[in-house]
Order: sequence, then C-alpha cells, then structure tokens
Amino acid sequence: MSESTAPSVRVSRSRRSSIWMLVAGVVLLAALASLPYVVYANVTDLFVNFFILLTLGVTWNLLAGYAGLVSVGQQAYIGVGAYAVLVLAGDGMSPFLAIPLGALTAAIVSIPVSFIVLHLRGAYFAIATWVVAESFRLAVLRAPSLGGGTGATLYGLAGVDPAVREAFTYWAALAVAAATLIGCYVLLRTRFGLDLTAIRDNEVGARSVGVRIMQAKRIVYVVAAAGAGAAGALLIVSQLNVQAASIFSVQWSAYMIFVALIGGIGTVEGPILGTLAFFLLQQSLAERGAWYLIVVGAVAVLMAMFVPRGLWGLVGDRFRLRLFPTGYWVRPAR
Repeated sequence: MSESTAPSVRVSRSRRSSIWMLVAGVVLLAALASLPYVVYANVTDLFVNFFILLTLGVTWNLLAGYAGLVSVGQQAYIGVGAYAVLVLAGDGMSPFLAIPLGALTAAIVSIPVSFIVLHLRGAYFAIATWVVAESFRLAVLRAPSLGGGTGATLYGLAGVDPAVREAFTYWAALAVAAATLIGCYVLLRTRFGLDLTAIRDNEVGARSVGVRIMQAKRIVYVVAAAGAGAAGALLIVSQLNVQAASIFSVQWSAYMIFVALIGGIGTVEGPILGTLAFFLLQQSLAERGAWYLIVVGAVAVLMAMFVPRGLWGLVGDRFRLRLFPTGYWVRPAR
C-alpha cells in the first residue's frame, strides 16, 4: 500500500474521557478527605476497612495479574507491618508516623524471602508463600515481647481524643490507598510496566526480547510486600491491638483473591470494583451468619466460570472506558 493511500491513525496513551475521569477522581478524593467533618465515626471506620482491603487488592493484583505470581501468603507482610508499628510505637514514635516505616520494613524483609520463593513456580510458589507466612506467625508466637499468642496493645494513642484519632486514622488510610493506586498506575505506565505486561501475556516471549524476568518479579514482589505492610500498619492503628492468629490469617489472602477476581484481574480498575462488591455483600449478608461465606464463595465461583475478566471487563469493554489507561489507544487521525 502506498504512503498516499495508507490509513492515517493516531496513537495515544489516553482519551478525552480519561482526562475527565482524572478531574472526577481529584474531586472525589477531595470529597473523601472532608468526610470526617460530616459523618459519624462508624462511617469512617467502615471506609478505613475499605481502604485497607483496596490497598491489599491493588497490590495483590499487581503481583498476580501482571507478574503471574499467585501468592497466598501476603499476610506475612501484613503482620510484619503491624508488628513494626507496634515496636516503633513502644520506642516512643507516633503510630501514624510509623505507618510508612511499617511498609518499608515489610519491603526490606521481603527481599531475602524473594530469593527463595521466586525460584518456584505455580502451586509450589503459592505454597511456599503460605509457609513463609506461617513461619512468621510461629516466630511471633515465640516472642513474649510481641505479645506471643495473646496479642499486644498499641501504645502512643492513649491520650489522644477518640474523635481526633479516628479522623487521623481515616486520613492515613485514605492517603495509603490513594498512594497505592497512583503508584501502581504510574509504575504500569513506565517501561517496567510494559515488561510486566509482557510477562503476563507470554513469559517465554518476554524473555526472548530481553525482559529480565527474575528482576521484574523481584521488584513487583517487594512492592506488593510494601503495600501489605502498609495495610498491616493501618490495621493495628485502627484496632489499637494486634494478635498473631488474626493478623497472619490466610483469610486475608482469600479477601485479596476475591477482590481481584471479581473486579477484574490484570487491570488497575478491577480491584476498586471488586472491593466495592465485597463490601456490598458483606454489609448485606453480615447478619446471615454462615450464609454470608457461602454466598461470597458462590459468587466467586460463578464469576470465574462465566465472567473471567471480572466486573471491569464487562464495563470497560462495553463503554470503551479506561479510568487508568496504561495501554495505547489507536484511532483514525480525523
């Protein structure tokens, strides 16, 4: 085809609708930041739990949806982040200032662990991450200074007015969730994001074009550990105590998997919809006892069977919409 008759197209990273979505996101963030001034503490407590689960879902989706690392042991770093805040607060640091240090501690701890688990694949990797989490739990149980099996209380917030503490906890959770979303989005728009996408689509092909598979997986593993550590730090600040049996529970991994699977694994928007769906089910069925777990499990199975791309796959494809455009749009120049 000659140059004069070749179709003229434009390639861009976003569409005009994405710009309007960005504006709407900024307005929404400002509205959420003002929420403690207009609602009661029980509402902000619910949002804190929402932001914690959103942080976990986004980072687990980054790990499994892009690097193909299906972990069932991210609760290891939730516990590390929580106990790091406990130790730092016991040394006199403000628990709120200790939240980023909790995330950093989880990231540092995950580095030597990555040299072990990343040499495994598939189910072996998943089981290894679970073993790591259980090892951390057993180590804490044998540490009386960390509360052992009975748990420990967070110090440093006893003299703070409850209304002020709850407001600062909410703002900290909102900041962590927003930073996690924005950070993952920016990361996926870089060359490293292209490497992860290549690994997700075809690991052998990605290696053949020069992608450093192991290095990329290690980086995303450490980033996901930092996100889990931040979530754990928020958990202990919001609950004012920590217990090894609950903080290292595999139930956290079940929540992450559900959120990513229902929302749409391999997309930035998916965990947001998945977290919304999870909380709607939780609030609607919490009084049903065991039926709550049965319904949640049934929804996950049905979505995996009939809607493998999740809720965002339905919405995004139907309306050609991307809230966080990480790929490219190709359209006629006119």
